[in-house]
Amino acid sequence: MASRSSGRRRALAVPAGLALTVSLGLLPGTGTALAQDAPAATAPAAADGALLSYVVNTSTRPATLARVEREIAEAGGTVVVTHRKIGVIVAHSANPGFAEAMREVRGVHSAGATRTAPLKSAGTTEVGAPQYVDGAEGAAPRAAGDGAEPLEGDLWGLRAIRADEAAKVNPGSDRVTVAVIDTGVDDTHPDLAPNFSAGQSANCVGGVADTSEGAWRPYTADDYHGTHVAGTVAAARNGVGVAGVAPGVKVSSIKVSDPDSGLFYPEAVICAFVFAADKGVEVTNNSYYVDPYLYNCRDDADQGAVVEAIDRAARYAERKGTLHVASAGNSNHDLASDAIVDDSSPNDTTPVERTIDPSECWDVPTQLPGVVTVSATGVQDLKSYYSSYGHRVADVAAPGGDRYQIPDTPSGNGRILSTMPNDSYAFLQGTSMASPHVAGVAALLKSEHPWASPAMLQLMLKAQADNPGCPEFYDPDGNGVEDSVCEGGRHVNGFYGHGIVDALDAVE
Repeated sequence: MASRSSGRRRALAVPAGLALTVSLGLLPGTGTALAQDAPAATAPAAADGALLSYVVNTSTRPATLARVEREIAEAGGTVVVTHRKIGVIVAHSANPGFAEAMREVRGVHSAGATRTAPLKSAGTTEVGAPQYVDGAEGAAPRAAGDGAEPLEGDLWGLRAIRADEAAKVNPGSDRVTVAVIDTGVDDTHPDLAPNFSAGQSANCVGGVADTSEGAWRPYTADDYHGTHVAGTVAAARNGVGVAGVAPGVKVSSIKVSDPDSGLFYPEAVICAFVFAADKGVEVTNNSYYVDPYLYNCRDDADQGAVVEAIDRAARYAERKGTLHVASAGNSNHDLASDAIVDDSSPNDTTPVERTIDPSECWDVPTQLPGVVTVSATGVQDLKSYYSSYGHRVADVAAPGGDRYQIPDTPSGNGRILSTMPNDSYAFLQGTSMASPHVAGVAALLKSEHPWASPAMLQLMLKAQADNPGCPEFYDPDGNGVEDSVCEGGRHVNGFYGHGIVDALDAVE
């Protein structure tokens, strides 16, 4: 899996810290069968071009879609999937002039490559891994009537947002599902199996949803990110290991990480949003940014087409009743500033340093309209040192962990403890860990107010949040240098948006 120079994990976790392991079994093999409607044909080869993936954005009118599909073939492309409800076509082509040719087609609004590396590019970038300790004490089942999960003493994040108290009032409804769009979820984990929804799970890698048994699981135990996120959302209160923010709701897995590179390409994310909407998912958690660009600039033909395609998919899901929650990022960037230096894009070939305007170049999906943008905090309710932020960009905040903010817990670990593949547990930190806290609270709100639209849920999230206000001097590492500047007031500011979410307020 790829990483950023800032230490931001490919799926927005900072993977440093202690992990706990209980060896209760092996992860079953992952399903790889293609969906029934996946095309068998491959794109025609061009002698002077690499085989790339593209999005073509056009009308939802059947006649226009059919004509554009014919034009794709004439330009040397092969249709992978047509999302007819949103007018987005994913195609493969080795014609280096394919995108330009499609932009000239009548009825095409935009078209662009979704990557800079050829399809099936090999190799992964080492990003580090948790340190495992075998035979962790306390993860085994507890005695009935104990009142807490075995590892709950280290779940400071749940206590920070009063999710432990909320669970006694309303743990969430099993009619509400949070889809974890990520690296896959190990649904065999004893803390996740009771709440897992296989019928709302799929593998969207490549752009076509594969719903075969186990297709949604991680490729290997190293693809642990999605499983960790899922535990924070909805690990069951079943006397084993940990508990999630909303232990009564359902959680599903929509896998979008490429098996060769570990990257989250646009066509997979488009598929995930559409699939979640069509399967009746109420909330999606998005702890990643869409590769290969940290920021997609709308004035660039290729990147602009990607933004439009993903935005269409996200809005389609919102119209169907799905709220999207996304992490703000681990670059400590001010997303409301005039300029940001990005030296990590494109991350699938050779990055080139560029200065971008964050009002025009977006971190996708977190900066898309309608998406809840989440910054991270530590145990002291202070913005985590790595968390990106921005006045009027960050919507709410939640615990994501911070190695500089040390809790009074059994482990003394300031990171977030949650589930991992192969029936294990680990501490991680990142805005990846903050976002699922918010997704869990959103699921509680939806459980309490099943009639609420995504827009109403977002307003509720903001209304029940508690804002600590801007710190006078932000120096998380204690070196005497102010690391970031918080703008705004007590009610809304750049570090926390409208505030840190409160699960108990959500259910009372």
